[in-house]
Parts: sequence; C-alpha cells; structure tokens
Amino acid sequence: MNITRDANRNWFTVAAIAIILTLLIGMIGTVFNIPGAKLLTVGAVQRALQAAMPIALAAIGGLYAEKSGVFNIGLEGFMIFGAFTAAAAGWIFSGGESISQGALWLGILTAVVVCSLLTVVFAVLTIRYKADQIVAGLAVWFIGLGFGPFLATVLWGGVSSPTLPNIANITVPVLSGIPVLGPLLFDSSPLVLLTVLITVAAWVVLYRTRYGYWVQAAGENPEALDTAGIDVNRVRYATVIFSGAMAGLAGAALSIGIGSGFTGTGTTIVNGRGWIAIVAYLFGNYNPLGAFLASLLFGAMDMLQIQLQTVGISLPGSITSLFPYVAVLVVLTVAGYTRMPSAVGESYETEE
Repeated sequence: MNITRDANRNWFTVAAIAIILTLLIGMIGTVFNIPGAKLLTVGAVQRALQAAMPIALAAIGGLYAEKSGVFNIGLEGFMIFGAFTAAAAGWIFSGGESISQGALWLGILTAVVVCSLLTVVFAVLTIRYKADQIVAGLAVWFIGLGFGPFLATVLWGGVSSPTLPNIANITVPVLSGIPVLGPLLFDSSPLVLLTVLITVAAWVVLYRTRYGYWVQAAGENPEALDTAGIDVNRVRYATVIFSGAMAGLAGAALSIGIGSGFTGTGTTIVNGRGWIAIVAYLFGNYNPLGAFLASLLFGAMDMLQIQLQTVGISLPGSITSLFPYVAVLVVLTVAGYTRMPSAVGESYETEE
C-alpha cells in the first residue's frame, strides 16, 4: 500500500511540475516572441481545458464505477444519449426559437437526469441479474449510435440538430484578472470551473471520506465490506448511477457546453471520447486528479491543430485528427500495466 501511495505521489509531482513548466514556457514564448514556444500559450491551455472537460467528466464517473467493482464500458453510449438529450431539451424548452441560456442549463440538467435513469437499467442488469458487464456496455454503445441519430431525425428531420448556441462564458470580477489562472478558470465556460470542482470533490470523497473507503472496499474486498455491515451492491448501484450522470453531463458539455448542437453523423459528436475517458482514468491510476491530467493531455492533442496554425504550421486534417489517438497509444505504452480493483466484473451476493 505504501509503495502504491509513493508511486502515486511521485506521478503527481512529475505531472504538476510538467504543467507548471508548460505554462511558464508559454508565457516566456509569448513575451519574447519565440515561435516554437508560442504553441504553449494561455489560449492553448484554455482550449485544451475545454476539450478535456467532457473526457474528464466521463473518466471520473467511470473510475468510480470501476473502483466499486463494475466496469462501465458503456460511457461512450451514455455520452451520446447525454449529448442528444441536452440539445433536444434545450431546443424544446425554448420552443425551437431564440434559445435562452436558462433553456440550455435545463437541457444539461435533463441530460444528467435521463442518463442517470438509463444507467439504473444498466446497473440492474449487471448487478442484480449479473449480466456480462462488457457485453452490456457494448450494447449501450451500439444503442446510442443508433438511437441518437434516429431520435434526432424524428425531432429535427435529420441526424443532426439545427445550430444551437452554447453555454456563455462567465467573467468573475477580480478573479479573472489573476495572471494565467484567471482567464483559464474565471473568464471562460462555467463548465470548465465546474469540471475542476467536481474533480477535486471526487478526489476528496474517494480518499478522505468513509464512503470513499466503502467504494474502494467494494471493488477490492467486498466480503470484508459486507462483514462490516455495509451493503456492497448498494454502494455499487450508487457509483454506477453516478457514472451515468457524469457521462450525461459530459455529453451535454460537448453538444451545448462548448459545441453548437448535436451531430449524428459518423460516430456522432462524441467521436470516441468515451473510450478515451476509460484510458484517461486507467493512466491516472483510478485517481480523479490523475484522470483529469490525462484528459488535459488528450484535450491538448485534440486542439493542437488550431495551435499549429497560429504559428504558421499547416498540416492536413487527416493527420491532425490522429493526434488524440496517437496520444492514447503513447499513454498506454508509458502507463504499462495498471492494477485493476480485484473484484472488477465479479457479482456479489450479500451474505444474510
């Protein structure tokens, strides 16, 4: 246990130093007009944060479920449902015209609620009826791929929604003037700050509260948790439903948080981010802070095309679109073997 904690501590120290150096290099490059360093500007980090936001949200939900012993491989599918529901609800609440910010926030809330309810079904199948978690998760993904565009066609007459506004940026007086940190968190989409707060709260709950210890025990030693008088399956239900809520929020953040509506073409607007979220929390060693940092890496790779253009480097879209997936391969190689919770995928019958 101490070895694991020391490894995590070293990992976070290296990651924190790397991020601080990245920001410093970006600031120096901007001040002294160094072309190469201009890739690392505050604006680049801001775009990376926005791109990382849906990945981080889904990753935090997924790691909670897996920490408790349930592998929710259906994150991609739940994100698709969240993206569609948020756009559809925002459009419906506004009557299809002059969509207000209030309607968009109601759309996000609706997406969270709907995906939570959908995840209840997934939880019952995998926990109560012991369905294979991989098969059930893949089924969610396939259903999302089919029903998302289908429902969009029913509602809008096409697989994609009309162009919708997104959540407006919020500028916090005084705090927005803080160098570097101000424009990143306090003069941007409120969903970015919400993601940071959720990440910190998720870490505190998981590692500093009694409930967090229950979650970890449910995935590592459910028999011991049961002996202590805690219902293992009840803990697992809660974490799986939480993972659905976070996936719904992640999908909503994509479609109307930073996007302009739901896109149902190809692999939909989600476009593999649910799968990348799984890689993010694996690389982060099931730690919310680690998952957030890994998501930031993937977000930076996703936005690299824009930043390259700012320094006069133009690459074909077919190449730049591969950057996030190259990053995934590199991360998987660097991370190597990540020890999964001992009881992941195993059903548990509470002892009477």
